[in-house]
Amino acid sequence: GSPGETAFRATDHGSESDKHFRKVSDKEKIDQLQEELLHTQLKYQRILERLEKENKELRKLVLQKDDKGIHHRKLKKSLIDMYSEVLDVLSDYDASYNTQDHLPRVVVVGDQSAGKTSVLEMIAQARIFPRGSGEMMTRSPVKVTLSEGPHHVALFKDSSREFDLTKEEDLAALRHEIELRMRKNVKEGCTVSPETISLNVKGPGLQRMVLVDLPGVINTVTSGMAPDTKETIFSISKAYMQNPNAIILCIQDGSVDAERSIVTDLVSQMDPHGRRTIFVLTKVDLAEKNVASPSRIQQIIEGKLFPMKALGYFAVVTGKGNSSESIEAIREYEEEFFQNSKLLKTSMLKAHQVTTRNLSLAVSDCFWKMVRESVEQQADSFKATRFNLETEWKNNYPRLRELDRNELFEKAKNEILDEVISLSQVTPKHWEEILQQSLWERVSTHVIENIYLPAAQTMNSGTFNTTVDIKLKQWTDKQLPNKAVEVAWETLQEEFSRFMTEPKGKEHDDIFDKLKEAVKEESIKRHKWNDFAEDSLRVIQHNALEDRSISDKQQWDAAIYFMEEALQARLKDTENAIENMVGPDWKKRWLYWKNRTQEQCVHNETKNELEKMLKCNEEHPAYLASDEITTVRKNLESRGVEVDPSLIKDTWHQVYRRHFLKTALNHCNLCRRGFYYYQRHFVDSELECNDVVLFWRIQRMLAITANTLRQQLTNTEVRRLEKNVKEVLEDFAEDSEKKIKLLTGKRVQLAEDLKKVREIQEKLDAFIEALHQEK
Repeated sequence: GSPGETAFRATDHGSESDKHFRKVSDKEKIDQLQEELLHTQLKYQRILERLEKENKELRKLVLQKDDKGIHHRKLKKSLIDMYSEVLDVLSDYDASYNTQDHLPRVVVVGDQSAGKTSVLEMIAQARIFPRGSGEMMTRSPVKVTLSEGPHHVALFKDSSREFDLTKEEDLAALRHEIELRMRKNVKEGCTVSPETISLNVKGPGLQRMVLVDLPGVINTVTSGMAPDTKETIFSISKAYMQNPNAIILCIQDGSVDAERSIVTDLVSQMDPHGRRTIFVLTKVDLAEKNVASPSRIQQIIEGKLFPMKALGYFAVVTGKGNSSESIEAIREYEEEFFQNSKLLKTSMLKAHQVTTRNLSLAVSDCFWKMVRESVEQQADSFKATRFNLETEWKNNYPRLRELDRNELFEKAKNEILDEVISLSQVTPKHWEEILQQSLWERVSTHVIENIYLPAAQTMNSGTFNTTVDIKLKQWTDKQLPNKAVEVAWETLQEEFSRFMTEPKGKEHDDIFDKLKEAVKEESIKRHKWNDFAEDSLRVIQHNALEDRSISDKQQWDAAIYFMEEALQARLKDTENAIENMVGPDWKKRWLYWKNRTQEQCVHNETKNELEKMLKCNEEHPAYLASDEITTVRKNLESRGVEVDPSLIKDTWHQVYRRHFLKTALNHCNLCRRGFYYYQRHFVDSELECNDVVLFWRIQRMLAITANTLRQQLTNTEVRRLEKNVKEVLEDFAEDSEKKIKLLTGKRVQLAEDLKKVREIQEKLDAFIEALHQEK
């Protein structure tokens, strides 16, 4: 029978056989029995502890052998590690398909400074959490997965560093890292954060379970806290507790009046029938000293003081308030306290309701019972979600593979790298053509307006050539090399953009467009053109422009064609400017019902007057003399047209320009047969074609510059740009936020959800299979 019955039999036998024993009162008899019962319980508790310790040592040896690979087999993941992984994946999954995370975990809630963190540390058998006297230390939820292992270590989900929990410096480093992560999680202007820190703690003899330590519930927001801190803590706590399969570990400070507690009301709202709540009274040593009526502690532990109901009630001691105490010292103090406690001696507390060791066992049992009862139901709900998502994919994207964001990024990356390689396949001829054309577009205005026109208005060929040489040298020294490099860089960008953005026909996937654009912009931003190019280019351009020796008739004809094209383009621009100035001619007015404005009429009359003047003197210089302006003004006034001298000058500029360009084009035509005279240096010839020579020099400089720039592009710049693209893609690959921003849309999100749900379901199935095998 029980130790109690044995004691009864011994006492009865004693009272019958020996008549000399004096009669003892009933009260003394009960006291004696309780004393014996307590001694027997404590004796068995010590035997149990000794066996547990031996078992722990044996398990440690076995785990160490496995750790060293003595059995030459791959160690399976522990059941709790498999389960913890499922919870980690679930925490990252946005439950947009109403598949809520109802998997069990132990949610640790309590008023601030109730000893919540200390209870967790006793269960984990290490002082792993940051400490503070009275101030809020838990600023975000911490998920702690406890599992057995040969060494007492801790590591974060996203890190490979192991903290040795037997070394004080590692413990300090771990506490510091947790505090840093909490501060990082808390956004500016907030005091707490809902983001979870995930920590694994392994060690010999640890009870396997998943606990979540939540920020302590507060009654008042103090200075330095965000105004919404109280509400935020309530909402975080409720979010975890409303999971119907979460076990609520409700921590109550035994050293303060029970009426001051806020957490018990919160817990009773979330679990009114107490089907998944375990109540823990901390600091029982202080409570026993301070509470006038010890029966009050009994009332709390029996669940009679609060309206809150619970599965079980526990009383624990988690230290003497000294943060430097070791777990072993606290455990010895706790056991010694309960051995001598009146609460146990007077049966106000039962032996199985005290110590953190018993609490750990009870919580672990409750946790696994809840897991076994609920996990298959959760797996079924994820199967249904997976079916719904797969059906949606088939209906919306029947011909596309399910590629999640990372897979899409890899596909886009390969496409981009192929497109950059295509850049090195561009032919030298194509590069030189576009470079020459772009450079001429950039410099043509300067060549004609600042070099050719001023020189062409001089009186003789000697002055023309001198003016041209001076202006070309100034241009090459100051502007031309820089302009050429700018053009080359812009050409490279344009070609790169063309390869990156042009549709690839049926294979083109517009889901990559934003990513390609971002990669293109970032690569271009990082590219720095080689600065030495300008200096070497200046020398090449100087030499090219100094050469006047046209070797054959073909080159001469090419120069004339080039000059004609340039002058025709300028003449067209001038004709347009005159048309805008004088308004529509009679044909447009007649056909399109357009009219001239008053100002256009004045311009038209002025133009007609100036054209008459030019007809009389086709050799007229570029500028009007003041007496000529007066004559034009008086002639117009006689016809009733009032004009300003500045208007006459503006109109003259365009009229003379048109006249000059037409004359130049006629001259150009005459020079077609001028190559023979050129070879004789125009000696004894009325025909002088120095302007053709100028355009040949410009044309040759453009060709040589384009060739030089093309060599730099293909030999250096394209490779450097390719390297930049690779670096940008590597940086983007590591930046998950960037990928989320650049690869968006329903298709991406659906593929992401499918991947996550499949991963969750597969992990749950593997866990359920392992759970059945363990049974």
